[in-house]
Amino acid sequence: MNIPDNCRFTEDHEWVRLEGGNTAYVGITDFAQSELGELVYVEVETVGETVAAGGIFGAVEAVKTTSDLFMPVTGKVLEFNADIDDSKGGDPGLINSDPYGKGWIVKIELSNPADVDKLLDAAAYKEHTK
Repeated sequence: MNIPDNCRFTEDHEWVRLEGGNTAYVGITDFAQSELGELVYVEVETVGETVAAGGIFGAVEAVKTTSDLFMPVTGKVLEFNADIDDSKGGDPGLINSDPYGKGWIVKIELSNPADVDKLLDAAAYKEHTK
């Protein structure tokens, strides 16, 4: 299982990666995508909205189940990844094949970058998924 050191994680299996300043990317972990199976649809209707930590910012649909997406930290949703948006010709399967790279879900502006420090680091997340 891939757990990159440059991300922070929630117990609900979302990750956040700072990209400088107050900007970050959010997605679901390799563990989460493997548990869900083949993803066929991603819905994000919160672009332009500020979503509180723990709030629902979207949903993913796999062949057999649907799962809400929970915001790891409070932030404004700036962008939904067009590469995974099937309504724009994207492929939700990128989350399965590259969850920490091309399969990111939203780009956000953090309300408080220090909130990231409250999340699990790679070692703690690895322990959480045992």
